Amino acid sequence: MIVKERQPDMSEMNPDRVFARQRPRLVRLAYRMLGTIADAEDVVQDAWLRWLATDREAVRDPSAFLRTIVTHLCLNELKSARRRREIYIGPWLPEPIVEPENAEDGIDDITLPLMVALESLSPLERAAFLLHDVFGAGFDEVAETIGRETATCRKLASRARERLRSARPRFPVAKEHGLKIASAFFAASRSGDIEALRSLLAEDVVAYADGGGKVSASPQPLVGLRRVLERHAALARGFTVTPSRLIRYGVISGLPGFVSIEAEGVLQTTALQIEQGKVVGLYVTRNPDKLRHLRMFSQEVMEALALGAKGAAAARPEYARTSRRERGRFRISATGGGEGVAVGPI
Repeated sequence: MIVKERQPDMSEMNPDRVFARQRPRLVRLAYRMLGTIADAEDVVQDAWLRWLATDREAVRDPSAFLRTIVTHLCLNELKSARRRREIYIGPWLPEPIVEPENAEDGIDDITLPLMVALESLSPLERAAFLLHDVFGAGFDEVAETIGRETATCRKLASRARERLRSARPRFPVAKEHGLKIASAFFAASRSGDIEALRSLLAEDVVAYADGGGKVSASPQPLVGLRRVLERHAALARGFTVTPSRLIRYGVISGLPGFVSIEAEGVLQTTALQIEQGKVVGLYVTRNPDKLRHLRMFSQEVMEALALGAKGAAAARPEYARTSRRERGRFRISATGGGEGVAVGPI
């Protein structure tokens, strides 16, 4: 525990307010560690209970103390999470965080490709990198948090940076330009305009589709322009029978993309990794378990589902069976002009 001599004013601080100020960063830390919104919220809820049971007068730095609790809980959760992912069907993608087109830029540059790359790190490498490089903790604090020597933590973070180097954008695309490319990609892919798609995609493009074995999706990543074009040509034939319904464009885990309703009422997010004006990565999330927060809380999605193959009846019972605690997990903030809602960790 990070302690020092008792501070007279600590006992006067409202524990609810102290935790509330830290909660957004704690949720972001837990989400970056675990890759799932529900697990991140559960970890932060557990941290809250531990905070209430703590002798808070002995806590020197609530922010560092709470980061330590959340990190320990995440490291424990990762042990079982890794076992689950070993038997996961198809590519595993983090749960997408969807923001509207007019959302402000995020506080860090942890995009979806970098989240995927974090999976290649050991839990301690991930913790050291996130705590130091993303959340600004000093290596002395990192060492105390994860129970390793300071020099070891420096090495852990250094190894993590080296592994993640290729996942960081070399030439970040402006948001407005990225959303224009997302719009062009949606139009070309749904109309079957293969030449237009060819002009948008890089030769070494890689497409990932996460269905989790619950809905149809490519069981392996599609590598290379030819394979990706072949796949979209086949999909386009299906769109003539069951058109894809666009909900809206937006920023998805730091990347431009869109939310749509596909055949059989399947909710889907598509995020585009863009380098030098070309799409180098496609990240499609279709697993309904990973989109439950969108299905349950976005009025846009509910209305679109009501017009889709399954209709609203397929969505409402899922919400009705959800506990009050689960319904309170997410921040839903309407944007102006009918542009939709932002759904993501608080």
